[in-house]
Amino acid sequence: MSKLTHVTVQELVDKVRLKVLQGENYLGRTITTSDISRPALEFAGYFKHYPAMRIQLLGITEISFSKDLTHDQMTEYMTRMCTPQTPCFVISTNLPIPEELKKAAEDAQIPILGTHLTSSQILSNMTSYLLGRLAPRKSMHGVLVDISGVGVLITGDSGVGKSETALELVRRGHRLVADDRVEVYARDEQTLIGTAPAILQHLMEIRGIGIIDVSTLYGTGAIMPEDNINLIVHLETWTPDTKFDRLGDRGDTQTVQGVIIPKVSVPVKTGRNLAIIIESAAMNYRAETMGYDATKTFDENLNRLIKQNSARDSKEQDK
Repeated sequence: MSKLTHVTVQELVDKVRLKVLQGENYLGRTITTSDISRPALEFAGYFKHYPAMRIQLLGITEISFSKDLTHDQMTEYMTRMCTPQTPCFVISTNLPIPEELKKAAEDAQIPILGTHLTSSQILSNMTSYLLGRLAPRKSMHGVLVDISGVGVLITGDSGVGKSETALELVRRGHRLVADDRVEVYARDEQTLIGTAPAILQHLMEIRGIGIIDVSTLYGTGAIMPEDNINLIVHLETWTPDTKFDRLGDRGDTQTVQGVIIPKVSVPVKTGRNLAIIIESAAMNYRAETMGYDATKTFDENLNRLIKQNSARDSKEQDK
C-alpha cells in the first residue's frame, strides 16, 4: 500500500480553480493533510492548538470579525498564523484580503488564494480533492472498465483473458480506466475509486500484439481517468470439479480498503463470450441497485408454479 505524502499549492490552484491573489512565487509550498482550518479562536489570540499545517480558510465570518480588532491585534495574530508549516490562505466569496494578512503572508512567503465560491462550497471542493490525492492507495492486479456507468474491476490469474475481454468491451462502446495495474483508494466508507498508474494511462497490453494506445485507436471517448469500483468480476479457469453460482443468490463480496464491493465469479471456458457475460453482470448489478432482483423473481415464479402443481394434484386425488 502506498500513499502520496503531499500535493503542492500549485496543484490545488489548478484542480480546484482558485485564483492566486498574492504570492505566485510560493506556489511550490506543500499540503500534507486534507483537513482544512477555519480560524476562530486564533482571532481571539488563542494559539495553543493552532493547526498550522492545514490550509487556512477565511470567509465572511472570519473577515467580518477581524474588522473589530485593532491594527496591532491583527498584525500579531496574522503574524502568528503565518508559520513555516502553513501551506496557504484561501479567501472565499471574493472578499478583500486584510492588509495585516497581506504583509504577514508576504514576509513568511505564503501564498494567498481566492475564489468567488462561498466558504462551504470551496471547503467541500478542496476537501474532496485532497482526500482523493492523499488517501492511502493499493495497487491491484486487474482491469477496470466503465460499463454504462458501472465501474467493473475484472480480476483473475495472469493469462486468463482480462485485457482481451476489456478490449472487446471497449469495442462495444464502453470505456477503459486501467489495464493490468489499478491504483485503488477509498474516497469514503462506501466509495472505492480506481485509476491507472501514470505510466499506464490509456495503454493496454495484448498478448501477441504488445502495447496499444486505446485513446489513439478508439478515440478519447473510450477512456476515463478514474471511476468508482461498483462490481468485481473474477475470471476463473473452468474445471469439471469447480462449483460456480448458478442462481446468483450467494451474495459474494470482497472488502478493499475497508469498502465492501459485490463480487461475482465467472468460469472461463472455450467458446464463452466473456465480454457479453460481464456486460450482463454490470447491467444486472444496475438493475439490483434500482430494486429489481432476478433471483427473487425466479424464486417467486418457482413457488407459484409449485403451488399451482400442488393444487392441481390435490384436485386430481379428490376425483
